[in-house]
Amino acid sequence: MYRMKTWLGTGALAAVLAAGTMAIPSTASADVACNSGGECWHVQRHYTEYPTGIGIHFYSDDWRRSHEHDTHFHWMKDRDDDHGYYERGEWHTFSK
Repeated sequence: MYRMKTWLGTGALAAVLAAGTMAIPSTASADVACNSGGECWHVQRHYTEYPTGIGIHFYSDDWRRSHEHDTHFHWMKDRDDDHGYYERGEWHTFSK
């Protein structure tokens, strides 16, 4: 009887731990921002300061993997501080 209680308790604990692990969202994911000129880079946030004239669109990281060899997209250097945007090959930081 004691063995059965121990086995059930261990099984219940394992189930709770497994469920808790699956509920934790991944923080390593990033999105991709592209401007209308086809310049794309990774971003951690969707900022609201982008100039309307450069046509920023956001995509998932999965989108990048399926389009990284398309000739009309240019993959720019990812920035540690992504608080800005690319336009015509130059990085522009948002004013703080």
